[in-house]
Amino acid sequence: MSKYKPSGKKQRLAKKRKQTKWAPFWTILKIYGKGRKVHPARHSTKRSWKRTKTKA
Repeated sequence: MSKYKPSGKKQRLAKKRKQTKWAPFWTILKIYGKGRKVHPARHSTKRSWKRTKTKA
């Protein structure tokens, strides 16, 4: 990748970088309730740099 990137491409890559994280813990309480134990990665968009390529 080039040393200098256009700002639009940087914004798209930043958005894709956010998709590699788990969902916040409070969203589990909001969606499933207090009694249910669910892993934070279950209802978030997990993306891997090795599995799927971006078209950014």
